[in-house]
Amino acid sequence: MRLAVPLLLALVPLAPAAPPPDPKAIDRLADDHRRAWAVPGLAVVIVRDGKVVHAAGYGTKRAGKNDPVTADTLFPLASCTKAFTTAAVAALVDDGEMGWDDAVVKHLPSFHLSDPAADKLVSVRDLFSHRTGVGPHDLLWYRAAWDADETVRRIPLLPVTAPFRGGYQYSSLPVMAGGKMAANRYGADWDELVRDKVCTPLGMTDVAFTTKKATEFADRAAGHRLTAAGKVEPMAEYPMPEPNPAGSMFATANGLGRWVRFHLAGGTFDGKQVISAKNLGETRQPHTPIRLDAAVKAQNPDTKLMSYAMGWVVYDHRGELVVAHGGVIDGFRVQVTLLPERNVGFALLNNLHETKLNLAVGNALIDHLLGLPAKDWTAHYQKVEADEKAAKAAARKKRDAERKADVPPTHPPQRYVGGYEQRAYGTCTVAVNGGKLEWRFSTFAAPLEHWQGDTFRITSGQFEDELIEFATSGEGVTAVRFRGLEFRRK
Repeated sequence: MRLAVPLLLALVPLAPAAPPPDPKAIDRLADDHRRAWAVPGLAVVIVRDGKVVHAAGYGTKRAGKNDPVTADTLFPLASCTKAFTTAAVAALVDDGEMGWDDAVVKHLPSFHLSDPAADKLVSVRDLFSHRTGVGPHDLLWYRAAWDADETVRRIPLLPVTAPFRGGYQYSSLPVMAGGKMAANRYGADWDELVRDKVCTPLGMTDVAFTTKKATEFADRAAGHRLTAAGKVEPMAEYPMPEPNPAGSMFATANGLGRWVRFHLAGGTFDGKQVISAKNLGETRQPHTPIRLDAAVKAQNPDTKLMSYAMGWVVYDHRGELVVAHGGVIDGFRVQVTLLPERNVGFALLNNLHETKLNLAVGNALIDHLLGLPAKDWTAHYQKVEADEKAAKAAARKKRDAERKADVPPTHPPQRYVGGYEQRAYGTCTVAVNGGKLEWRFSTFAAPLEHWQGDTFRITSGQFEDELIEFATSGEGVTAVRFRGLEFRRK
């Protein structure tokens, strides 16, 4: 029996239409959450049925100043940049310049992985879905003393620490390589590619790709952090001197409204097909399963399945399909969320470091926009945060209790001084500064105090309270170990 098409469609269950947003309720929701999390400023944009239905700023760009955040305030996007990179690659796939399953070396001959089998198979798709087996290795790009090209050149020197295509390891390094690959194929720099293929067609003129360019915007947010005492204070800006495909873009809430409209409209904008629905949609297809361990489940309590796509995370929230990605960089946190089955999406940008505001207000917005039962998400995430702090404090207490402070160093300070080398990370040095040992790597300098034996504690700076361990032998100091990395004496 053949059913008529209209009848077939009538038998397919459709998601109920999302209720119209209530502007006053959204204002209350956004600002109440902002205040609850002590966030100086927050910008919100909401899209429904192809239109921006809400765009507003709350609070201030600078704590203690009467400098209101607006929907035109510029924020760093951090890792939300990755989806712009994959959209630009989708445009190149549309153009026939590359395929998702092309070997990476076809377009970037210098790219390799340390595992020979993975090196032969790694594809364009693999670079953007966090399944190459390459771990985070953030110190190869974060405040690095070298440029992005050098970071990519070091990837073949890194061990593969998860099964190729068999394990999820979030890492910006393969995405940086993917951006370089796409730029090579396009014949221009990565930022020019993204501007040409994505930003200009969407009318996103309010974007920047480096910190220097971002400083040209008068309406620009400043970053903040919470002190141990819970006080909001300014946080030093993370310098991005060159465009980075994994995280250097800046944009506004109004600009991201265009970005969300474009995705919800299947790659069209104002009636023009910018990128095909097929290839743009490919960036949002699940590729790499994410294990819902205790930490992930705490962040996503109403989620049963989660996967990484290409620049997006795909998961369910209270039975609703969500496609989203967050971004965190010094002083800021952002979130872009799509609810494709409901034709709804939004972006959140705030200026407080590592706050869970975006998780709380993001889930609250989903519930409000889709008419789901309300839940106190701030209470949930404040408990998650408290539990994380308690676990960290317990681990530190246990470490401190096991300390043998009366065990002296094996050698006098001068014997620890010198250069040490690691295959991928390069050289670190130990010097004497102000009568104390100091460990130096990349752009970091970390003062040391004796902890126990040949282990020293970092007393201030980026790595405060972390431990550095020296390896010694009868011949002297042979290596220094930090965060699982071993630097051998040169």
